[in-house]
Amino acid sequence: MALVTLPANLTRLFHQVHVPLFDTIRALRSVTPQEIGLLWKSITTKRRPKRVPPINSDFYEILAELSPEERAVQQKIRMFMEERIRPLANGYWERGEFPHEIVPDFARLIDETFGSRPYAIDALGPVLTGVACMEMARVDPSIYTFFGVHWGLCMGSIDLFGSPEQKQRWLPPLQRFELIGSWALTEPDVGSATAAGLTTTARFERGFWVLDGAKKWSGNAPIADVNIIWARDVASNQVQGFIVERGMAGYEVERLEGKIALRTVQNANIRLNGCRVPEANRLPNVGGFRGVARQLAITRAAVAWAMTGVAMGAYERALAYAQQRIQFGRPIGSFQLVQNSLVQMLANVTAMQTMCLRMSQIAARNRSISQEQASLAKVFCGEKMRETVALARAVLGGNGILLEHGVARYFADAEALYSYEGTHEMNTLIVGRAITGISAFV
Repeated sequence: MALVTLPANLTRLFHQVHVPLFDTIRALRSVTPQEIGLLWKSITTKRRPKRVPPINSDFYEILAELSPEERAVQQKIRMFMEERIRPLANGYWERGEFPHEIVPDFARLIDETFGSRPYAIDALGPVLTGVACMEMARVDPSIYTFFGVHWGLCMGSIDLFGSPEQKQRWLPPLQRFELIGSWALTEPDVGSATAAGLTTTARFERGFWVLDGAKKWSGNAPIADVNIIWARDVASNQVQGFIVERGMAGYEVERLEGKIALRTVQNANIRLNGCRVPEANRLPNVGGFRGVARQLAITRAAVAWAMTGVAMGAYERALAYAQQRIQFGRPIGSFQLVQNSLVQMLANVTAMQTMCLRMSQIAARNRSISQEQASLAKVFCGEKMRETVALARAVLGGNGILLEHGVARYFADAEALYSYEGTHEMNTLIVGRAITGISAFV
């Protein structure tokens, strides 16, 4: 093959970098003139900075399914979470404290969202309710959890199982956040086995119910004014629900310490030592544990949406970091392995969003969601959330364990969402029983 004749300026370039010209020519014998031209063009052409696309975790446009009025609500929640919650989230999480300062603003947000409508657990409809949970968890899973316990579990119990008098007395101040609500089912020695029998007991004596036992994890309990306590009626062996108020004799709350997830949420160990609750505070329409399971199906669906929000938040923070972090003279987002991780994260988020959307559309059509459908969403979204936050943490390398970069909190908080509202394993068995007709529960 004939030697390539190089332009004089290219020859000078080789001399400038102290490369022997003839050695270079010999090395270039297998290179075509076209390839030399491309090399020269890449050296002499001024590179223009590429326009970075906006960060978008709604790749399949699920928010387009909302009406203009619903989209306005979604945008209002997103703006509140970004402007009011994100700046303070890391600090409160690190200190393990609850931001009482945001409660009045949060109450105004809810008032603007719901207007004058009376509380109902499905007041916004299944789709918008789910999107609201997603938007909260996208910024701070702790604030979502505070809201979910107060709004979906405490107020939801009164709405689903309470008498008209109880609803009139408790729901308005709770809706205005003048009172804070909590909810307690799990016990120190009874978690997944609550359906088989609670050890917390209730016995009726002279117009009062006497509660004895213990509860664990009860979210919001250290700061709550009212707590929905679930106990087994010793006379009927049925599960009953009670509205237990702060300050009732025999009701003791101890803040749970040492958490590595949802540190902003105030959890508690509760002791019930002959706690006397008036009959007027018993929820009359529970109907045993099946009633509790019906409520859990609704809130479990909300948790699947929240898991989606956690994955969205982690993906967005990781993508922003990859676009800005420079290594080897280039943004790490230009590396193939980083792009592979980001695409896998986006695929997880998109699958979670579309599954949750379809689940809520079914709930809107049927005015309910089955326990099995909610459990499948939680199983799938739990797995994909965990995978997504782990990928996000890895994209950030060592910085992934620092709060300042916005991924470490999602990585830790995901572990709590993975287990609450029914563990991954129990939800799996609920779906397994539905599709096989055979119960694998012990």
